[in-house]
Parts: sequence; C-alpha cells; structure tokens
Amino acid sequence: MSHDCDVLVIGGGIVGLSTAHALTRAAPGTRVTVLEKEPGPALHQTGRNSGVIHSGIYYRPGSLKARFALRGAAETVKFCAEQDLPCEVTGKLIVATDRSELPRLHALVQRGREHGIPVQELGPAQIEAYEPAVRGLAAIHVGTTGVCDYTAITARLAGLAEDAGAVVRYGAEARVIGRRPSAVAVRTADGAVLRARALVNCAGLHADRVARLAGDDPGMRIIPFRGEYFTLRPERSELVRGLVYPVPDPAFPFLGVHLTRGIDGGVHIGPNAVPALAREGYDWRTVRPAELAGTLGFPGSWRLARRHWRYGAGELRRSLDKGAFTQEVRRLLPEVTEADLIPAPAGVRAQAVLPDGTLVDDFLFAEAPRTVHVLNAPSPAATAALPIGREIARRALTALGTLRV
Repeated sequence: MSHDCDVLVIGGGIVGLSTAHALTRAAPGTRVTVLEKEPGPALHQTGRNSGVIHSGIYYRPGSLKARFALRGAAETVKFCAEQDLPCEVTGKLIVATDRSELPRLHALVQRGREHGIPVQELGPAQIEAYEPAVRGLAAIHVGTTGVCDYTAITARLAGLAEDAGAVVRYGAEARVIGRRPSAVAVRTADGAVLRARALVNCAGLHADRVARLAGDDPGMRIIPFRGEYFTLRPERSELVRGLVYPVPDPAFPFLGVHLTRGIDGGVHIGPNAVPALAREGYDWRTVRPAELAGTLGFPGSWRLARRHWRYGAGELRRSLDKGAFTQEVRRLLPEVTEADLIPAPAGVRAQAVLPDGTLVDDFLFAEAPRTVHVLNAPSPAATAALPIGREIARRALTALGTLRV
C-alpha cells in the first residue's frame, strides 16, 4: 500500500504543530501532514488562554507537568527571542488573602525550591512594593514566570514545519479512521483519504473522540470546562503591573481568578471554571445536544459533580452574577468595581475525567499500534509545548522504527 505521509498529526493547536516541528527536526525527510479542522491554527485552547508562561511551581515533583513546564518555560523564552516573537519575563506574585491559605503558600515555597525556581517570600509591605493596588497577608514572588503570544508561537511552528517539508491542511476535519496492518487511513470531511504509517492524535477538546474513531478505548472522557474572562477598562489598567495569582486549591486543578497583564498591555482577569454545554461552548447559548448527552451519560461526570459540587456552585454563581465575580476579584484587588470589568472572550479547557470521577491531573498519553494519543494536555501545555512535542515525536518515530523492521 502506498502512503501519503509517514506521520499524520490530527490537531493544529500548539501541541500538534510543535509535534510536527519536532518530527521534521528529529528525523529530516520524514513526511509529516497535519490535519486541522479550523481555517487556521490555534483557534481553540491555544488561542484562548491568558498567554502566561508558567514557571512549574504548582506541579508535583516528578510529574510530567513539572518536568515539561520547567523545561518549556525556558525554551519558550529562548524560542521567542530566536524567532523575534513578543515575550516578557515579568515574574508573578502568588498572594494569600486568608490565614487558612498560609500553609499552602509555604508549601509552594518549598516546592519551588525543590524545582530550583527562584522564589522570594513577601510580607504585606513588599507586596505593595510590587503591586501597589494588591492586598494580601503574605505572598511569594516567582521570578521565571512571563507572558507571550501563543498564537504567534503556533503560527511560527507551523511555518517552520512547512519550511522543513511538512504539509499543514486547514479546514480538514478527520471524520473516519481506519487502521490496517500496513497503514492508518483517515477520511476528512471533504471526502479526501490520507494514508500514513503512523497517526498522532493531538485533537485537544476532541482527543477522546478521535481515539474512539481509531478503534481505541481511551479509558477517560473529555469534559469541557469554560473559563470566563474579563478585561480591565484601559483607563484602569494601571491597577495591575504584572501577574497576580491567588493560592490554588490543590483539590481542584484550576488556578482560580487571577490578574494578568498580557503581552499586549491589557489586563485580563479570570478565569472562573464552569461546565460547558458543548466542547466548543464559549458561552451559555452554545449547546450541542449530542455532546451534552455524552457528558451527562458518562458516570464520571456525576461522580465528579458529587465530589466538587460546593466548588462548582461557587464557580457557577460567579458566572451568572458579575457582582459575585467582582467580589472574588476584590479579594486581591480591592479598588476594582463592576464597571471596571469588560467581558472578554472565553476559553474552554479539555479536562480528562476518569470513570470514577477523578480529574486527570497530569499529561496523559496512550499508545496503540501505529498510533499515539495525547489524551490530556491541560495547562501548562502551551508553556511546555516544545518539550511535549519532542516527546510525542519520539514516540511516533519509535513506532515507525518498529514498523519498518
């Protein structure tokens, strides 16, 4: 059987295009094709986040998140410098506003030191020196955090991959996948069929669905959570100089409402996290009945809801009540008012959930004959995209080497 390419990558976000770039660098001459259903790259998770380069301080030592984020933060800064892309290492504050948060803050200090991250402990006066409008009992300053433009990075990765011979096809949604002893065949929405020696699934919000199309049981389901953002009115943007985060709750994989001065100079505030009614449900009006039925019919959804209903109720209230969201922001930034907050585009996080209701808290890969699935790549996937892309490329090339023997 003839092959149209050696490796076929489904998904044109930052992880998929980093993988394509890594494949062309690791094995020049490898024929790589990327299929992206949208008309351009980075139109979902990659292009709808706050642009933060995460330091890795939150992640458990030894986890894939920690390993990839620590490498990825430095590599992202270096890549932006080499490619003349916007990037700024600003540092950030993680601020405790209640005494109950102090033990968790001190635990982050220890974790940062375990990772070798520059961490400075601050009292209230020192917080004010960094961020005059922010109030807190104590904080830590993390020096390696920054901001960048992940959409620009993704577009550059696509260009570099194409320069090295890869083909990136936009508007090409994978509809049918067939795996045979000699190839993986994918039929796209326009009826085209492509045959590859190996398949890489970087479909993000649709990763579990693509795995099932390939005939594999992913053992999890993507549950979409919408993150809703506001921006500060431009005339109030001086209230925030850099990046300010609350102390995260380790029981839930979201970082809470934080303040981010982006690479464009605007101040983004959010996100809260509520269940989305579609995998690309960027507002409450967007409902896809089949996708919603899939979420509601998954036992893990109900077990997750029972386990975290109090947290979820608070997030839902802040979604429906701007005043409640403002009160959450005022814990860190007392001067802010409802009128200062302007609605901004939302994002949807692809969160892998196990049948017992456990939130998958690390990157999750699965391999099958001729196939590599990326089943969970939440934050800090954008920060870590370069080393993640190399890891996925290594797995795909290992499969190809095995197949060619």
